[in-house]
Amino acid sequence: MRTRETSCCFTGHRPGKLPWGYCEEDPRCLALKRRIADAAEAACAEGFRHFLCGMALGCDLYFCEIVLALRERYPDITVEAAIPCPTQADAWSPAQRARYRRLVDACDFETVVSAGYTPYCMQRRDRYMVDHAALLIAAFDGTPGGTQYTMQYAMSRGVSIVDLPLV
Repeated sequence: MRTRETSCCFTGHRPGKLPWGYCEEDPRCLALKRRIADAAEAACAEGFRHFLCGMALGCDLYFCEIVLALRERYPDITVEAAIPCPTQADAWSPAQRARYRRLVDACDFETVVSAGYTPYCMQRRDRYMVDHAALLIAAFDGTPGGTQYTMQYAMSRGVSIVDLPLV
């Protein structure tokens, strides 16, 4: 059952802000993925069963893959793709679009928060996730941007935050 009290969302940087860019074999990326997996596992141990993911390139997709794998061990987990607009992945490389589509298809729920792209649809997606969760897991490097905005919004809403530094 999806309730705010048992729901966890995620925020993190896109490849352009990650020190390793798109190189997911980089030891720093692998270490971050382990920290994300540990945080998701801890959330499960605390009773969180519904996970919302914004489906952006980079950390969001890492989180989605990790939680989908966790669902194999905990079949009562549900995963929701929170999509800012229908064209989110249109400009991505063919390989990234295929990865995105595979992950969205594997999710239990798909919520599109804006009918079309607007300058604010990403923030609307972020607010949607925070408004439907009691826990935010964040991979944050301290720089301004969408991840910082989401963390600040979560703080203003009283949502607990697990901060996973990128270093």
